[in-house]
Amino acid sequence: MAHLVAGMASSHAFALRNPHDWDEGRTMNRKGYERKYGTLPPEHPKTAEETDADVAERYADISGALDHLGTEIARQSPDVLIIVGDDQNELFFDQSPQLAIYKGGPFLVPPRDDQTEEITYQGAPELASAILNEAVESGIDLAFVNKFPRDLLVSHAFGPVLFRIASPAVPVIPVFVNAVNHPGPSPSRCIKLGEAIRRAVDSFPGDLRVVICGSGGLSHFTAGYPYSAGNFQYNAIDTDFDLRNVELMREGRTGEFEQLTIRDLVDTGNIEFRSWLVMLGAIGQVKPEFIVYQPFHRGLMGMGVGLWRLEQREAALA
Repeated sequence: MAHLVAGMASSHAFALRNPHDWDEGRTMNRKGYERKYGTLPPEHPKTAEETDADVAERYADISGALDHLGTEIARQSPDVLIIVGDDQNELFFDQSPQLAIYKGGPFLVPPRDDQTEEITYQGAPELASAILNEAVESGIDLAFVNKFPRDLLVSHAFGPVLFRIASPAVPVIPVFVNAVNHPGPSPSRCIKLGEAIRRAVDSFPGDLRVVICGSGGLSHFTAGYPYSAGNFQYNAIDTDFDLRNVELMREGRTGEFEQLTIRDLVDTGNIEFRSWLVMLGAIGQVKPEFIVYQPFHRGLMGMGVGLWRLEQREAALA
């Protein structure tokens, strides 16, 4: 049968960009906020405290951890990579599924950096269909997508992360978890989806090696954020909430995330933590190989990268 051999998670967006580009990107994001809300938000007061040297030193932790994820995927040589992320009204315009899975064939992702052409990734429709069936049988209303418009997966939670950590030779199953269109699925629901993914993988015939990656987060309040009546405004970072969650993950106490509420995620800037929760539900209460966390106001977010190796679990299932 198939096996989950690793879990991983990473912030996206600014976490995948050169820090030299952050100031320009943040200016564009502030203008996006102005278009949406009619007021240009002020710079967060802590932004000016982050010097070039400070950013370079701390971002090296994030970049190095991302390199480690790519090395791990190359080492594991998985047959399928499941990547969980959100869509920010990029692919889904007039409809927004709470949870969805792509079960089609090859698809394209937009070019990045110096590339001029879309990159083709292969799908894994048989395993995706098995996950869909297991989720629905378990009472999770998982929508499905058979084909993207023009075969192009434009949601930025997916392509840039794939470019950074995975070869196009690895078949990919994109899983969508609503984040920016409030209300989104509860943390408990996300964990249960992850558990359904694990059951589907464990019962899938053949000796497939599967990696699951959560893309997004951690705390950030940007132009597209569904702001609530919480205590944080544009470009705030709830480092206390982030650090608490990072510590729980480091200790393998991820079952405690079942107690989080939708409001907890919205009020703390952690709507994209849902992608991490799906991944954590899939791998179970396992301590990570590492989790790196660095908050950057110049980069608009608390950035996190983590890796969970599952060789012991794989051996037990063999």
